[in-house]
Amino acid sequence: MQVRKFRAGTIQEATNMVKRELGSEALILSTQRLGKEKGRSKHGRRDTFEIYAIPGDAHRGTEKHSSCSSDCLSDVKSDLMNIKETLFLLSRSQHLMEDLAANPEVIGLYAKMIRSGIAEANAHSFLNSGGALEENAHSEFEDLHERVLQEILKVIDVTDPFGRSKDQTIAAFVGPTGVGKTTTVAKLMANFSLKQKRSVGLISIDNYRIGAMEQLKTYASILGVPCFPAFTRSDLQFALKRLKDKDVILIDTAGQSHYDMQRMEELARLVTSNSCINCHLLLSAATNESEMDSAAKNFGMLNFNSYIFTKADETKARGVIINQLLKLKKPVSFITTGQRVPEDIFKATRTKILNLMFQ
Repeated sequence: MQVRKFRAGTIQEATNMVKRELGSEALILSTQRLGKEKGRSKHGRRDTFEIYAIPGDAHRGTEKHSSCSSDCLSDVKSDLMNIKETLFLLSRSQHLMEDLAANPEVIGLYAKMIRSGIAEANAHSFLNSGGALEENAHSEFEDLHERVLQEILKVIDVTDPFGRSKDQTIAAFVGPTGVGKTTTVAKLMANFSLKQKRSVGLISIDNYRIGAMEQLKTYASILGVPCFPAFTRSDLQFALKRLKDKDVILIDTAGQSHYDMQRMEELARLVTSNSCINCHLLLSAATNESEMDSAAKNFGMLNFNSYIFTKADETKARGVIINQLLKLKKPVSFITTGQRVPEDIFKATRTKILNLMFQ
């Protein structure tokens, strides 16, 4: 394996040298800031950055000659950054990258957070609070890595709104159009009825989509769960009385634009007419981050109790969940990961959410 050394006045220049000579698929083995040396800078001295790198296809040639070398490369390759990733990070946060140049492991951790969708400011904050920006951070990387993950865990709050209780649980599921409310309700209904052997009742107040009511009726009929439509406050009170003997009542609502404040207010008046109803906001993990934040703020008039993040299987940038938890602090109750009923849903835990970020 041919290991090459490159030196330049900035990490950007050194990285560009690697790209020119070894190609955009080259892998960076290490980076280091050598400190001040004589140069042509305005003050007579400048920092020097040193990068060791190998061609991106070096490991394929090595496999033919040495299984040991191949195994070693396999172990470390996940922690190496290729030039494309490095240039991407440099274009977004060159100052931070140069600060971390003496510690390539920390750069790799930073890159992993950015690739997962965690916002740059949040990634920087996690590194800082975890001690990654300290000068001697490289001497205890394993401990440092654990500390940074612990900092991320601190911002994750979870809840189980359907924990076993003597009292009846009534939950309304709200959120923008297309986030998967009806499918999520069906998954929970099946889990409570089939797996937990709890008595379940179902109410639909989606009077905008005929298909949604029919879909729920089909699931309810298969499971033997009573299902009532409710389009007005009196309809809702009637349905709740009919289901008063059930352990859990699930309420499906119409998807709607979070910018349609008139309909938002109508929904708020309906579901908050009974103080026993708890609202849970569904947001798609594949949603643009700014739209997710806007939806959470506008649905906030319903004083929702928890987040349910859906469609986690449709994006790799699941770090938007962390970003949202930092913006509007509410616990997470469930995550959905596909269309299968009832399989593709899991009760949120802090470690499961963290693992989802870095899959």
